[in-house]
Amino acid sequence: MGTQVVVKAFARALRQEIAASQAAAHKTGARGAQHVAANYKTGVSLEEALQILNVERVDQVEVIERNYKYLMEVNDRSKGGSFYIQSKIVRAKERIDEELKTMKTPPPNRNSRQQNASKQL
Repeated sequence: MGTQVVVKAFARALRQEIAASQAAAHKTGARGAQHVAANYKTGVSLEEALQILNVERVDQVEVIERNYKYLMEVNDRSKGGSFYIQSKIVRAKERIDEELKTMKTPPPNRNSRQQNASKQL
């Protein structure tokens, strides 16, 4: 009986989390979907990536590169470092690179699809 209560509560919490995530993605539009995809792809959120590389903004490219090289060198396994920490550093850099890429490309325009469809008719 106690197990059923826990399972039901977990299922309810999971449904609420999925609904909140979908609502947040819908609210932010195409950019939000790109952020969610980048988070999923790299396994690191943008906020976490910024914390790992000790920067405040994505556009601090030189600082990001310097911190990345330093952290990778300090955590080198041959120097007694941690492979796990190195992998987190790499994922953080990849996540910031994804963010920079999405900032350079404009979000897809919904009207362009409709315009292309009307041109084909």
